[in-house]
Amino acid sequence: MYRNDTVYYPKDEMTTVLLPVTSGCSYNKCAFCSMYKDDKYCEVSFSDIKMQLLNIYKYTERVFLTGADPMSIGFDKMMELLEMIHYYLPYCACVASYASIKNISKYSVEELSILHDAGLRMLYIGFETGSDDILKLMNKNHTVNEAIKQAKKLNKAKIPFNSIIMYGMAGKGKSIDNAVATAKMINQFNTTRVITMNLTIFEGTELNNMVKRGDYISSDKKERLVEIRTLLENFEPKKLMIFDTTHPTNIVKIKGTLKQDRGRLIDEITKYIQK
Repeated sequence: MYRNDTVYYPKDEMTTVLLPVTSGCSYNKCAFCSMYKDDKYCEVSFSDIKMQLLNIYKYTERVFLTGADPMSIGFDKMMELLEMIHYYLPYCACVASYASIKNISKYSVEELSILHDAGLRMLYIGFETGSDDILKLMNKNHTVNEAIKQAKKLNKAKIPFNSIIMYGMAGKGKSIDNAVATAKMINQFNTTRVITMNLTIFEGTELNNMVKRGDYISSDKKERLVEIRTLLENFEPKKLMIFDTTHPTNIVKIKGTLKQDRGRLIDEITKYIQK
């Protein structure tokens, strides 16, 4: 039940009002993820959501929808939800949410555009990597081409989004190739921010089982730092894009805007590599 769930949200939404929409994960099969392994997926009832909204400060300007992927509820329910938020929180200018490539694919450009106009103004999307081999290894349930296609749909619908990628995911000896492939993918669309996370291997995950069997060998710290630098060297954004490694999982904390801060960011990473 969602009332007992651990609530996950992006670092940028630490001070945002949180509104439960789903419990658990509608997919819940990624090899590296343990966040929702023990939670059965369900949707929070609209009557419960209404009660939450009635207890939120009327002049709230930003709301973050919680759950692994609230976009899983579909267009009609998402539209009804945004209308409810606007009714009870008339000053709310931005509704943000996690979203997966697979669930975004269920929406048309027209539907996404309507949701944008109704207040959906920021998504956080787990792209993870630009390598189909690694996506398959991690059982991510989408391909690189699918990810690019859905990202371009969001661009057409004018819904801003942050792209979450995970360095270290390719494993030992494959980090540079993974970084090049990931940058190549990101270069195909416009994203507000690239948020990096450092791969962590958790007990109870399929990835941990792979490590125990010897089917997966992790990259070391230096290789992961080189992967971050390689990403920076290969990003070619068409518009201003923030590069952000300040998430708590990261082994180094840097942040800047590409392309203007590329040199500084590469210099900072290089110093860490040479230590």
